[in-house]
Amino acid sequence: MDRRFLTVLGVSLLFALVVSSLFYQMTARAGGAKKTEQGELKDLVVAAKPLTVGITVKPADVKVIKIANDQFPKMGFAKVEEVIDRPVISNILLDEPLLEGRLAARGSGLGIAPIIPVGMRAVTVRVNDVVGVAGFVMPGMRVDVLVTLRPPGGDSTTVTTTALENILVLTAGTTIQPDARGQAINAPNVTLLVTPDQAEILTLASNEGRIQLSLRNGGDGQPVKPPGIRLAQLYGTPSKPPQPAAASAPRPRPRPVTVAQAAPPPPPPAPPADQIVVIRGNQKTVETVSNLKKN
Repeated sequence: MDRRFLTVLGVSLLFALVVSSLFYQMTARAGGAKKTEQGELKDLVVAAKPLTVGITVKPADVKVIKIANDQFPKMGFAKVEEVIDRPVISNILLDEPLLEGRLAARGSGLGIAPIIPVGMRAVTVRVNDVVGVAGFVMPGMRVDVLVTLRPPGGDSTTVTTTALENILVLTAGTTIQPDARGQAINAPNVTLLVTPDQAEILTLASNEGRIQLSLRNGGDGQPVKPPGIRLAQLYGTPSKPPQPAAASAPRPRPRPVTVAQAAPPPPPPAPPADQIVVIRGNQKTVETVSNLKKN
């Protein structure tokens, strides 16, 4: 047999042996790593059914599954006791893990109370088809609150002004989440998320005037601050803002009254002298007694 052939055959066999050995080692190592990962499984609490906002988690609402340790979600739960009796503040789908950010603290309340941020308030106002924008107000939308009233003062014309801007709608009626089909909700009242100062403004506006909700684009958060409009402006008459009352002119200081001294009364006239009337024919003469004495 040719020596060259034997050499090539031997080298080929040796090369095949080395490749087979390397492949076996790699396969064994991968299988061992897989067994190690399967051996480090961890419990994970997931939803046994869809959970909506406002409900409290009960034992029948959740279940426990096994998951690899490296796939365990951040802020997840491994024990059912950690999620029982905690309100849901964000919708959770079927088989979705329950996370800390989706649940409120135990004992924080029921309904919409857990979803009200600290420092904020929820105020409910009665609406109708007109005020509620023909029923198109749904939870999660942003609205402006307009109020129409007659301000007190000298100018008693009707005024419409924007009292609040970019206000979040918490609920429409008793519905906390919008319809899954995006249908409008015909609700007799709407609950808005406001600050304590805005809560006072909204309450006063609803009691003193008529309110109207104006829908706003969810991505439009820029305040507009419109100046408002008066009734006269609808008829093309420029409306003058009420003028402040003019400051009253200072009253002049009273001048001291000088009392003039009364002049002494004139002396009484002298009494008339005695007279004698003499009639001679048609002539009449009057002579005083003093003249007669001189003669």
